[in-house]
Amino acid sequence: MASRGKARGAIVGLGQSALSRKPIGTARQLAVAAVRAAIADSGLKHGEIDGLLINRSPLVPHDVLPLKLQDDLQLTKLRLLTSIEGEGSSAVQMIQYAALAIEAGMATNVVCVFSDDPVGVATGGQAFSPCLEISGIPGWEARCGLHGAAGAYALAAREYLWHYGLDDDALGWVAVSDRAWAQRNPDAFLHKPLTIDDYRQSPWVVEPFRVLDCAYPVNGAIAVVVSAAGAAANISERPVYLYGMGQGHRGFLGFATPGEPLTGAAIAGRGAFAMAGASPADVTACQFYEAFSFTTLLALEEYGLCGPGEAAAFVRSGHTAPDGRLPCNTGGGHLSGFYLQGMTPVAEAVIQARRQGGPRQLENPDLMLVTGNGGRLDYHAALLVGPAPSIA
Repeated sequence: MASRGKARGAIVGLGQSALSRKPIGTARQLAVAAVRAAIADSGLKHGEIDGLLINRSPLVPHDVLPLKLQDDLQLTKLRLLTSIEGEGSSAVQMIQYAALAIEAGMATNVVCVFSDDPVGVATGGQAFSPCLEISGIPGWEARCGLHGAAGAYALAAREYLWHYGLDDDALGWVAVSDRAWAQRNPDAFLHKPLTIDDYRQSPWVVEPFRVLDCAYPVNGAIAVVVSAAGAAANISERPVYLYGMGQGHRGFLGFATPGEPLTGAAIAGRGAFAMAGASPADVTACQFYEAFSFTTLLALEEYGLCGPGEAAAFVRSGHTAPDGRLPCNTGGGHLSGFYLQGMTPVAEAVIQARRQGGPRQLENPDLMLVTGNGGRLDYHAALLVGPAPSIA
């Protein structure tokens, strides 16, 4: 295990474009706005940026957010430039690669940006309706009516609920917890109070998912600037330090192998905790990638924060909600805050570590777990972050 809390890098700038459920510009234009805001927030000069990592939605072609973004931003001194493709884990992966590149001497200050504009003529649901291939048989999902990520995730969620003898309310309490946080976040998109009865009355998308189990997509972009841990305090008044990083990729194996983790999240978690010299018991808050409510339950268990099958009772008891003992998705998460893929949890972690959360600010944001996942629970990446140069 590494020496406790040895920071491997730091986030020194955070910026975002406008966010909207209406067309407000192309993904490329929104990315430019977010990057410029992040650089300004960091206090660095434009010419001090020598790395740019780009993440686009896996549902759009490369030319929506190309490497030519460098030209749009007039970044002429880059020593590091690439587009990261890890599906929903990409945002967290960008920050990992930025920190490692800086540590290796390949760059000094790296901007990482995600941008998307899925909501336009089509609704959010239509934008995310292409079939997610999980069988390996070309065209099988479409022929069987398994449409969108919701259908693929629903199969995994149903298996999970059945295995542990849980009813659909296990998912609903995640939505209720997220909404309680969103009510404290003026930037969240859904603020109306939500009870479990309200949840039960919301329409089905595909069982066991209701509308309120699904992420709320928006048009927008978020960017961060990553620098060396040792230089961070001289750059920013509010650096956010990176203590641990991990990835895990094994596909979703379900319950086929008793005693084995269900996903690569367990691998990612072990790597991040080992690097930080910490354990799940040290975590004070979580910012999860939750395309669907089910993924929060699974993450609590796969990252070792709850025992197998125990997350539903943990959430229902209010432990992840405001005033709970393990706050989760404190900006409203993907379900009630907004869905900008992996940058939603990253941004909230930065806000909390900087103590800029306003009414939702945590008393103890000292060690936060930030996750990303992609595919149908195939690809996972994790960060452990906090406000101090080392873990207390």
